[in-house]
Amino acid sequence: MRFIYGLLVVAVFAAAGSCKNKSGSDISEGEIHYSITYNGHTSPVPREIMPKDLIVTFKEDNMLFEIISPFGNSGIVNLSNPSEEIFDTYISIFTLKYFYAAEPGEIHPGFDAMQGMEIRKTDSTREICGYLCKNARVSFPADRSKVYDIWYTTGIDVENPNISTPYRDIDGVLMSFVFIIGRSELHFMAENVYSKTIDDDRFSRREKFSRISRDDINRFISRMISL
Repeated sequence: MRFIYGLLVVAVFAAAGSCKNKSGSDISEGEIHYSITYNGHTSPVPREIMPKDLIVTFKEDNMLFEIISPFGNSGIVNLSNPSEEIFDTYISIFTLKYFYAAEPGEIHPGFDAMQGMEIRKTDSTREICGYLCKNARVSFPADRSKVYDIWYTTGIDVENPNISTPYRDIDGVLMSFVFIIGRSELHFMAENVYSKTIDDDRFSRREKFSRISRDDINRFISRMISL
């Protein structure tokens, strides 16, 4: 009995320590680190070397989403800098470096499978990383019976945090959510929130990337994630 009780205590503390808030509330700049899990079809690359983390860097209304593979410095980066009208998607595959510059109001490439998403907000709440989060349930035209729970918070002071994502109607920072890319599901869960000073240069257009069309960068994203 003592052994079982001890295991329960360890489990409770492990769960409590799995998500950390090192920021306080109402911060306007810093980083959120998310874990990634994959469902559905993914690329032939072993999942062990696929990206395990998403880092979102934010400052006021600027957002930087970075999904970087630990193998070959490959990854996908979405940058939103509304004041400069920069809404870029960058993709790196070993030595190949490409980007697509979206227009204001345009959703970043890679999310064609999320077109027609329905969002239904509920009254449910939960705490993630010390932030009170609201719930919404989302579904997609391919299968309306399959519903995903997402969680978001207004406790992080970022204006229009989802402006260039399919979640643009969500008025808060996403803490647990799903992206559908091609035939793959990428599930994200916030693990750590950090308050830190962010250099404005992080939200500038990146050099040494070749500009390509939306169709071309969509094909690259699909190949990386869901072949």
